[in-house]
Amino acid sequence: MRALLLIVAAAGAGSTLAAQSLARRIQAAPDGEVRFAFAGREGLCGDGETFIRDRTRDNYVMMRSWSGKRRDRDEPCDEGPVRVTLKVSSGVVRGARAAVGGEWRRSGPAVTDLGTVGAATAARTLVELARTTRTSAGDDLIFPATLADTDSVSIWPDLLSLGRDKQAPRSSRKQAVFWVSQAAGDKAAAGLAEIAEDDDEDREIRDQAVFALSQLPEDEGIPILLRVAKSNRDPQVRKKAMFWLGQSEDPRALALFEEILSKPE
Repeated sequence: MRALLLIVAAAGAGSTLAAQSLARRIQAAPDGEVRFAFAGREGLCGDGETFIRDRTRDNYVMMRSWSGKRRDRDEPCDEGPVRVTLKVSSGVVRGARAAVGGEWRRSGPAVTDLGTVGAATAARTLVELARTTRTSAGDDLIFPATLADTDSVSIWPDLLSLGRDKQAPRSSRKQAVFWVSQAAGDKAAAGLAEIAEDDDEDREIRDQAVFALSQLPEDEGIPILLRVAKSNRDPQVRKKAMFWLGQSEDPRALALFEEILSKPE
């Protein structure tokens, strides 16, 4: 058992060191575009430029369309690596964009191609860049991290860590909290509850945690939302919880509303 634990610890340390190395390579790149590819999770496909789809969710739902146009479900959709393009200036990431499938555009003098990297390394690098960057690119860095191959990395603990980091940019934290609920499902409940019920937390971050709770399976999210709606000290946070309970149409939410309305003023 001890040997197994040492192997797991070593693997985790190796992944962290690799992410730090990739981050340094990105920050050391000359001004222009930095691009790299990594393995995406099962069911992802795209055209390499205008859209990304996930075939495993809701029978082929469009996740992201850069053109703004609706796509036909039978339109050709390439399974392929996730391709990330970063805009870098003076060692700072100032823009980020992800695509799936397709091919890179022809390289030029202002393009640094880092090739294919490990999915775990890529995802953790993107999250850490979002944690440290003070530009508007922070929240755009998180989305591609959620596309990484789940056999290689479980990214939601890293996202939860970012969501809890009060030193990180607010926009990055809000995006991390949102994607925690999408990436982790019922495993996210305890961490999101901790953020929502932290009286010292930024209100926008707490509001985002309440929303993320509403996205969890009902048996996980509803009990916590009920608790927040009943007892949270911040009336704004209670109001948010009540709103999302109302959207759920859950009988437990209706019972709470009836309880509140039946109380004498």
